[in-house]
Amino acid sequence: MKNILAVILFVLIYQVGYGQIEVSGRVINQPKEPIPGATVVLSAGNKNVGATTSADGSFTLSIPEPGVYNIEVRFVGLDPYIHSVTLSENRRYDLGVIVLTEYTQELQTVEVTGRLDRDYNSEYSFSATKTAIKNKELPQSLSTVTKELIADRQAFQLADAIKIVSGVTPSSFYNQFNIRGISQNEEGQIINGMRTRQYYFLQPITSNIERVEVLKGPASITFSSVDPGGSINMVTKKPLSTARKQVSMSMGSFSTMRATLDFTGPINESKTLLYRVNGGFQEAKSYRDLVKNNALLISPSISYIPDNKTAINAEMIYSNSIGTLDRGQPIFGAVAGETNLNSTPIALNLGAANDFFKSKEFLMMINLTHKFTESLSFNASYMKQTWTENLQEHRTTNAFAVDIENSPVNGLAGMQFVQRQQYWNTDNLNAYFNFDFAIGRIGNKMLIGYDMSRWNKQKGGGQNSARGFLLNDGTVANSFVLANAANYQTIVVDGRTLPKPNVPHFALNNPSYTIRNIDDYVMNVRTAIPSALTTTHAIYWQEQMKIGKFSALFSLRNEWYEDITNYQAPGESSFENTALIPRVGLTFELTKNVNVYSTYLEGYQPQSNTVTLMPSTGAFFWDPKSPARFKPLISDLKEVGMKGDFFKGRIHATVGLYEIQQRNILINANLPDYPDSLVQRGEDRSRGVEVEVVGYILPTWQVNVSFSHIDARIVEDDDASIKGKRKENTPANSFNLWTRYNFSDNSVLRYFGVGIGVQHSGNKVPWFNRSFDVPKYTIADVALYYTPIKANMQVTLTVNNVFDKTYWIGAQNYLRLFPGAPRNFMVSVTYNF
Repeated sequence: MKNILAVILFVLIYQVGYGQIEVSGRVINQPKEPIPGATVVLSAGNKNVGATTSADGSFTLSIPEPGVYNIEVRFVGLDPYIHSVTLSENRRYDLGVIVLTEYTQELQTVEVTGRLDRDYNSEYSFSATKTAIKNKELPQSLSTVTKELIADRQAFQLADAIKIVSGVTPSSFYNQFNIRGISQNEEGQIINGMRTRQYYFLQPITSNIERVEVLKGPASITFSSVDPGGSINMVTKKPLSTARKQVSMSMGSFSTMRATLDFTGPINESKTLLYRVNGGFQEAKSYRDLVKNNALLISPSISYIPDNKTAINAEMIYSNSIGTLDRGQPIFGAVAGETNLNSTPIALNLGAANDFFKSKEFLMMINLTHKFTESLSFNASYMKQTWTENLQEHRTTNAFAVDIENSPVNGLAGMQFVQRQQYWNTDNLNAYFNFDFAIGRIGNKMLIGYDMSRWNKQKGGGQNSARGFLLNDGTVANSFVLANAANYQTIVVDGRTLPKPNVPHFALNNPSYTIRNIDDYVMNVRTAIPSALTTTHAIYWQEQMKIGKFSALFSLRNEWYEDITNYQAPGESSFENTALIPRVGLTFELTKNVNVYSTYLEGYQPQSNTVTLMPSTGAFFWDPKSPARFKPLISDLKEVGMKGDFFKGRIHATVGLYEIQQRNILINANLPDYPDSLVQRGEDRSRGVEVEVVGYILPTWQVNVSFSHIDARIVEDDDASIKGKRKENTPANSFNLWTRYNFSDNSVLRYFGVGIGVQHSGNKVPWFNRSFDVPKYTIADVALYYTPIKANMQVTLTVNNVFDKTYWIGAQNYLRLFPGAPRNFMVSVTYNF
């Protein structure tokens, strides 16, 4: 009996002690140095076991059961090691020494397949030169926000994603930014290097975005008519050859609920046909009264790669946003030099409960690349987009109400009601040949191509307005200035007699947010939006040369531009412009890891009736005469800088010094009797320095930090009093930091990580009023991550504006201030399978 018990006990001990599989190994680099902090993951189906290497590069994993496992070993800056191993017995397996080599993945010519997850740093760009180039070799500043950084910050909208980029400042609540001291003048978005058309009132969501690129300086040579300060290009996620699925759900402050999905992988066994489906949904209110931002995005994509010569990608984006046009916080009764921005709540909004802004976009794109020989290839892209807008809003007349004697009534804001609809159709075509060849020791990459963009503002758009005062005969006086008091219907408010408004006043001291009956209004201003067609054709040549440590980039673009107002309608008129646009860039390799560069390039932006951004704010959107009759906006950039990789490639740093000049700025003349009259400011100049650092301080500690100093000035203007003064909406200094630290595997907090963000912005001058400053601010954000190793899941808690700082991101005048969000939180659960 004792013998039997001993045998049973021995078996139990054996099963407990030896019933698992142990896998060990050691990870080194090519110089045979150990790599601490490399990630090692063994996976089979839904089972995943992971660890990080110790100081000597070694690792040990325990596997619960036998099977065929995929092992992936990764470390920043090095090629991943991916291999299959069969673990058939309950014993210890020694995988020996695993060598990770320097990252050598060949760049695609056209981005038709997705990229492996890297980190906060992206080493390449396709849009900057229309073909693949490593950012280190690009003689121009390019800032990138990767999907990993977007996810860690829970940056669901574009403004949240790029707020850490050096030299980039939001101009308002809208999808509108100031880059290097120059405010955007061109509407729409750049997606995969091609221009689209959307109104800027609602922020695009980022669930389908691989990375956001901010190309600094005028990029007319690359993107055609775009802004002198810089261009924001959103690169969409492409299919992967490895099956991956991810779903995420979030909830947080301001009644916010979100959900996203990202499914990708091969469709067939040969992996020549790949797919990706991205989706995003948001239902959200705001810290601003009556403001909402609901969005739905669906974006499927397919790539076909039959061989190593041909690749095709087709994708679709459907975006439907329903929100509210938020005109900002008004401050009434302000006195120059004595303005109290806290005199009204930051939540104050003068709209109504039944206001809305609906924006619907449908976009399809196809990309093709074909390699004829090793030295000759062809690339083409075509994009088709439709966009519609449907707006209903109550907004202030930018003045107090008046009594029957035309004296202001400070407790009431004058109001008007606006309805607007418009329809757009956009086409983009880009095609070019690549020639790779060598002449002696000189390597050459030459590109010759053609592109076309066509924006069509279609017939049927228009705007109705209700404003002014009701007359005794039942009609409406359109003017805001009273003529003969006896002719007006009247109301009595607090003992004062007022002309009866077409749209009821907004009581500042006793706000009412009832649902308005718009049938009570008289639509006394009805305006058709003139149809229009803006077309750009261009041919371009680009040459990249390399000899020894020197690289040069030369580009030349000839562009033909036509702007037609009242397109295919009575009164049609057109204006044409032609420009020759150069770019010259030089790069010298100081060391293997450090490059210095210099660049000169020019920008060209014809005036257009498709633009409603600042500083014109749409003064000619309704004009039957094309604003192309004015001189085009021209600009140039001079820049020198350094780009380097440090600490064995873990840290990437960029320093740039620049000067941008822009001339012929079209702005409103601010003449009360002629509200749509325009003038051209002579010249603006912006000088500055930018520093960006991104990478790993430690294997488990990642950082993205930037600093910007901008000296932006008005050089020439018809108003002599503002010559030499600061440019509007531009902070002199700004600083941004985001960092994430994951606790090590031998720590009691091994399943946790923390993120910390700091954002500082100096004071700014409002757009249309220089009698007060938007104050400087510093805010902090934090995040907590919980990631069980075997659960394929991450739970994230983010708290933004931790110290509940009251601040403003910008302003136009006393009636349009844009306060930042108070303290808020977001909880997300992300599951990978």
